[in-house]
Amino acid sequence: MVLALHGSAASPGLAIGPAWRLDRPAPAPRERRVPPEAVPREVARLRAALRAAAAEIEALRRRLPASLPGEVGAFLETHRLMLADPALARAPLERIRRERWAAEWALELERRALAAAFEALEDPYLRARRVDVEQVVARVQRLLAEGGRGGTGAEEAEAPRGAVVVCADLDPGTVALLADRGATAVVAEGGGPLSHGAILARSLGLPCVMGARGALALLRDGETLIVDGHVGAVLAGADRRLLAGARRRRRGEHRARSALRRLKGEPARTRDGLEVVLRANVELAPDVQAARRVGAAGVGLYRTEFLFAGRETPPSEEEQYRAYARMVRAMRGLPVTIRTLDLGADKTLGTVPAPPPGTSPALGLRAVRLCLREPAMFLAQIRAILRASAHGPVRLLVPMLASVRELEQVLALVARAKSELAREGRRFDPHLPVGAMIEVPGAALAAGRFARRLDFLAIGSNDLVQYTLAVDRADERVAHLYDPLHPAVLQLVRAVVHAGRRAGVPVSLCGEMAADPRYTRLLLGLGVTELSVHPLFLPEVKAAVRSARAADAVRLARRILAAPDTEAAERLLERLNAL
Repeated sequence: MVLALHGSAASPGLAIGPAWRLDRPAPAPRERRVPPEAVPREVARLRAALRAAAAEIEALRRRLPASLPGEVGAFLETHRLMLADPALARAPLERIRRERWAAEWALELERRALAAAFEALEDPYLRARRVDVEQVVARVQRLLAEGGRGGTGAEEAEAPRGAVVVCADLDPGTVALLADRGATAVVAEGGGPLSHGAILARSLGLPCVMGARGALALLRDGETLIVDGHVGAVLAGADRRLLAGARRRRRGEHRARSALRRLKGEPARTRDGLEVVLRANVELAPDVQAARRVGAAGVGLYRTEFLFAGRETPPSEEEQYRAYARMVRAMRGLPVTIRTLDLGADKTLGTVPAPPPGTSPALGLRAVRLCLREPAMFLAQIRAILRASAHGPVRLLVPMLASVRELEQVLALVARAKSELAREGRRFDPHLPVGAMIEVPGAALAAGRFARRLDFLAIGSNDLVQYTLAVDRADERVAHLYDPLHPAVLQLVRAVVHAGRRAGVPVSLCGEMAADPRYTRLLLGLGVTELSVHPLFLPEVKAAVRSARAADAVRLARRILAAPDTEAAERLLERLNAL
């Protein structure tokens, strides 16, 4: 009998292998008070478990192979710092002293409070940081159950080569060790595609399904699993026919990947000669290596949020400069587009007040609005980006600009940063290009005004669709209304492209539309000739470009724009892709 589990498609790829359960769960904490004389003992138990957890994370960090990127250690350092945060280091201890809870229950109450706070955030990246809290608390709970005796982080290294590792959750250190050990895929009960573990799994090319509830209880060690990281599915107990079909698909994927890899040195050019620029979206060092492997024409979007998220204070200018300069040097002369901070004030930084209850952070103080509210923080980031431009070509991209007034404030800060650096005798590119991320409908409609003042425009399709259609993709009740083929969305994309052409500035597009080869020909027909995608998807998009005729794309794109509804647009898109 076939057992099918479903979760989130966290990292693409198809894998087949024996299950190997990495499972050290803690018993579920029970609501329990202790007598007054036992309070000091409970305080001591929790303190010992916190110390043991920090030691365990440090032991795991030391075991990481030297070949792995430095960001893996940084992820683990984030977990270690959480253990010193007052929310975990002091608040549960106060609960024990004040309310006489057992250590496990005091920690559980704090976990629930933190989880609820993160779950209330509207920014999906920040909401996903709840997983980090869960992972750290789970480690401490396990150590409480074990009497505070920490391990060495060696369990992950015992995974057999070629195994599908099944675990409760997936932290970055576990991903790194499993990939180094030769695991073929990972299935996790918790987490999601925006967790640090999932981000690293994608960067390392490890197929992964997260949020597969019940996996540890339902799957048996040694049984053959089929893991489809494209759709978030896990099959156990497959018969010979299903296994043979999966193996054929896997061989087909390998052949397709090999064929796509051969495109690395080929131009991204349509059959009738239109040149298209394909750049990579990156966040971690492995993404840079992957971008070079697939022949990306540079970095179209370098996300800087990881440096800021979950901190009490923003990273220093020097810390940011080192991170940006490392990225620029790694691209060896290819351009790197660095996006300034694109997070909300939802407890991103301890220095910024949280939004009032009942307000919508997605429409409030976030991205450039937050940066302009905190000019010292923003200036430090701009200075760091300018300094990084001494090591290679850099472009500065500002997210969520909605008005020319905001743009003028940004340009004034850029001019101030240049003036300061020049006085200090620091090296930087005085002609560093500055661009705007067009993701607000108002900015798309006023794109001509931005284009006249800037060096480039970048359409952020994910947020443009959400804001245009008033749809939160994270809300399952309305996620089906998220529609990139909606006529209003396509008209806004075309309007931005035309505004860029009139002003003589390039326009790129990033987001899920850019990474989906089904939309490649349509985007070409709308006039988009620069795309930025994750390195995993770049070869497929290049293949779609090379198989297209720009003239056909333009002709059918006009008809798609005039389609009465999405269903008609879908039919026309199928016809375009069949040409």
